[in-house]
Amino acid sequence: MPQPTQTDVHIDAILTNMSIAYTQEAYAFVAGKVFPNVPVQKQSDKFFTYTQADFFRDQVELRADGTESAGTGYGLSTDTYSALVYALHKDIGDQVRANSDAPLSPDMDATRFLTQQMLIRQEIDWATNYFATSVWGTDSTPSTLWSAASGSTPIADVQAGINTVLSNTGYKPNTLVMSYKVFSILKNHADIIDRYKYTSSSSITEELLAQVLGVDRVLVMAGIKNTAAEGASASYSQIGDRDALLCYTAPNAGIMAPSAGYNFSWTGLAQSGGIGTNTAISRFRMDANRADRIEIESAWDFKVISSALGYFFSNPVAA
Repeated sequence: MPQPTQTDVHIDAILTNMSIAYTQEAYAFVAGKVFPNVPVQKQSDKFFTYTQADFFRDQVELRADGTESAGTGYGLSTDTYSALVYALHKDIGDQVRANSDAPLSPDMDATRFLTQQMLIRQEIDWATNYFATSVWGTDSTPSTLWSAASGSTPIADVQAGINTVLSNTGYKPNTLVMSYKVFSILKNHADIIDRYKYTSSSSITEELLAQVLGVDRVLVMAGIKNTAAEGASASYSQIGDRDALLCYTAPNAGIMAPSAGYNFSWTGLAQSGGIGTNTAISRFRMDANRADRIEIESAWDFKVISSALGYFFSNPVAA
């Protein structure tokens, strides 16, 4: 006797309360957090730099009665920045918009997609140029890698870096940036765990790691990138590789405020993105294409201000 089947009584439809998109959370990216942000009104300009050596030289002398005090001075020069504009767009055709089923939201989906792309671009730019050797005052690879089963001393190695920067600049490093590969090793390292085994049952967090290593903050690079061309098999890797950067960064940009680096962000794009931001997202009509265009723009210049305020650990853990 014929009976209706499941496919006869139910037609598959798109769920409206869930969908899947592989977007990385903002906390995975650190490029915008390492260096203090300097909003600038022009894409390029100059700024003053004082000669460090003059400020740390001991020139105060005893003054005999009725004589002049010893005289001194300091050097002053200028440096420049140039905030380049990065941009990307995605078009939404009228036919796609008219036929999109819930929960699709073409404008919102495109905005989230483009924002993700800009975060990846910014992270890669920072990592390529500043999370690398031959950039900072000291490059170091521990004699015994931190991932070794025994014999490694990450706490002592970081303290040696702190002492090096302090001795060369008078500033104690306050920031340690590391890839997730490094973080995953350190949070399980016997030296680190030993400091907390009697006081805390919590897993080792960035905050706890900062306390034991003697810095104000630990930033973990957890962003990934796909280096394959569109259409090719994906090739994923962590943007931070397996390195770490110890540095002093000013709490805020300011007059006579040294820092390992600054992020000069051009505010000229803010008309369509909100005052005070350096990223603009625009939506405008492309009549010839019968489509709406969603476009993102951002302008920045990560710039080393004092290489001596940085100490770079190159591959302190095994691959």
